[in-house]
Amino acid sequence: MTRVRSNVAKLRRKRRLMKEAKGFRGGRSKLYRTVKETLRRARAYAFRDRRTRKRVFRSLWIVRINAACRARGTTYSKFVADLRREGLLLDRKSLASIALHDPAGFEKILEEVSTARKTA
Repeated sequence: MTRVRSNVAKLRRKRRLMKEAKGFRGGRSKLYRTVKETLRRARAYAFRDRRTRKRVFRSLWIVRINAACRARGTTYSKFVADLRREGLLLDRKSLASIALHDPAGFEKILEEVSTARKTA
């Protein structure tokens, strides 16, 4: 019986990994063993940083909202507490967008919640 070699599957696997490593520098895109190590590490970083990106964006939105609040004489924590008390369920992403692109609208939201605090 003749011996079967897995050249086709092996080459296909190798080609797929080399294509994925395109753009890496030096041996990281040319040498098969190095490509495998680099891709394993790259996928681990990608998995980790998909979660990190969510944290980074949330902190950016909070910074933007805080800056807009302080420019109008209040703080982020008071503003968020007033929002909760009023029952306005706006997330930080949309609040930051409003504060950045529509200052008049943000001013109106701020007035709405701060007058409720003064009357309460």
